[in-house]
Amino acid sequence: MEGSFTLEETTPILVSISSLLPGDSPRLAGESFEHVQLLAAAQDLPPILVHRRTFRIIDGMHRVRAARLRGDETISVIFFEGDDRETFLLSVESNVRHGLPLSPADREAAARRILTEHPQWSDRAVAVAAGLSPTTVSAIRQRCLPAAGPESDRMGRDGRIRPLDGSAGRRRAGEVIAMNPGAPLRAIAREAGVSVGTARDVRARLRAGQDPVPAPRRGAARQSVDWPSVRDDLSRDPAVRYAENGRAFVRWIDGHVIEPVEWCGLVDAVPPHWQGSVAELARSCAAAWLELARELEQRARTQPDLAVAVGVVTADDSLEAAGS
Repeated sequence: MEGSFTLEETTPILVSISSLLPGDSPRLAGESFEHVQLLAAAQDLPPILVHRRTFRIIDGMHRVRAARLRGDETISVIFFEGDDRETFLLSVESNVRHGLPLSPADREAAARRILTEHPQWSDRAVAVAAGLSPTTVSAIRQRCLPAAGPESDRMGRDGRIRPLDGSAGRRRAGEVIAMNPGAPLRAIAREAGVSVGTARDVRARLRAGQDPVPAPRRGAARQSVDWPSVRDDLSRDPAVRYAENGRAFVRWIDGHVIEPVEWCGLVDAVPPHWQGSVAELARSCAAAWLELARELEQRARTQPDLAVAVGVVTADDSLEAAGS
């Protein structure tokens, strides 16, 4: 995890450049000669990171090439001791934090490897390590690990295991409180396997006569839906199929829905000077979709019977019209 690496020596030492070997770099296209030239013109180069056992370069290939270009025989080194997976993680995190930025393709490739080697890591933990957003990592996870079974928990950035769905813990906390209303919060948290803050919130909700699990979380356990399957079912519904506005709605949404992984391959097409504007546009579209979701949910809550009745009548009338 980020910040969990311990360097063997924090004081740099001079090492012969000829003794160093290329490492497992996250840069798919190798080093940039232009960047090497810029570094070669610098007076002092920061220390590079090297794996103690193999003398392979973890972070600093550009600096090594720059030192060779200007004729240096030694370079300042800080050593790291760890296995291959830890070494690669340190290489990715080091390149994300400083120096020539990793390309989007580099970061996504690194995320794929991290997910393969650490499937229990949370999306946010992988995102921090690879320099991506959690949303992007989630999409990559779906592509990389499609055959993975349902998960009950993930490891966060701090190394702690947390459940993906916290509703079960809240239910347990509610049961503990019901059996012993006067129990201290720490005892409730320990017994239910939740945080003290969660135990406090559950107790407050129970005292107010509310469900221990907030409504948004109760709905979070629902399976996510994908548009292709919804479109097929929606298009076959007579209330949609035989209604002009129903067919128009399907055509409209067909051109506006974006599957979670679709945009990943298009991000690179946005020039840097347009990224801010496109990001704001994406937020605006997201806000519009959220408003649509709220309106539909509100109607489903307030007029469930009417909605069903209208659908049946519309379907029957449409079928009669279609058969006439």
